[in-house]
Amino acid sequence: MALLVVTVVVAWALVPTAFTSADPITGVPADNLLPPSAAHWFGTDHLGRDLFARTVHGTGLSLQAAAVAIVIALGAGSLLGLVAGFVGGRVDDVLMRLTDVLLAIPGLLLSLAVVTVLGFGTLKVAIAVGVASVATFARVMRAEVLRVRSATYVEAARLAGARRGSVVVRHVVPNAAGPVLALATIELGTVVLAVSALSFLGFGAIPPTPEWGSLVAEGRNYLATAWWYSTLPGLVVAVVVLSAGRLGRAFERGGRTAR
Repeated sequence: MALLVVTVVVAWALVPTAFTSADPITGVPADNLLPPSAAHWFGTDHLGRDLFARTVHGTGLSLQAAAVAIVIALGAGSLLGLVAGFVGGRVDDVLMRLTDVLLAIPGLLLSLAVVTVLGFGTLKVAIAVGVASVATFARVMRAEVLRVRSATYVEAARLAGARRGSVVVRHVVPNAAGPVLALATIELGTVVLAVSALSFLGFGAIPPTPEWGSLVAEGRNYLATAWWYSTLPGLVVAVVVLSAGRLGRAFERGGRTAR
């Protein structure tokens, strides 16, 4: 079920027009705040725009931001963890104290601080969320590198005269990457939620461009009269986050079994 949800959402992002023909930007003012129906599955907003269409078309930006954030966190965090774990010594101490500082700050608060410096926009939100997730990836990568570094095949490669760079590329990275990639799938749901939260606070795309978080934010003033406005886009976010987390945990269990 989780795989089906993620597949559908990815399809929304890639080909939104295959799921809805309604215009996500232009609405019919006379049709404002209509409840869910066969004509408008998620109802309409205060400008008469189809909410299902806005949710589907907003998937692309939301998932792009989440993907960029994961790439930043995975790349920077893995590099820090690799250097810290393989080099060791004072370099390890300095890098791990840096990650401790990052981990001591709540992720959303750190994202807010970064995006406040960078400014508004989906890409800047993605960068902020990615920076906030770097420390988690660095910790996991370091732990895996320390485990692999002491393995017999790594010692054998060193004794055979292999260069340090070759040992890292051919032996350490491939054998340490599995748990880090599993973490990336687990973190995907958290990243989607963080991106939506920053979009909800107004740091995302400029209206009328739809994003999941901004759709929930737009409807909060109409909860008493149009419950579907915020509720249905919010449910989409919740289901995607839960499904991504479940897939990540399944992937992690599969990786442990293989090891």
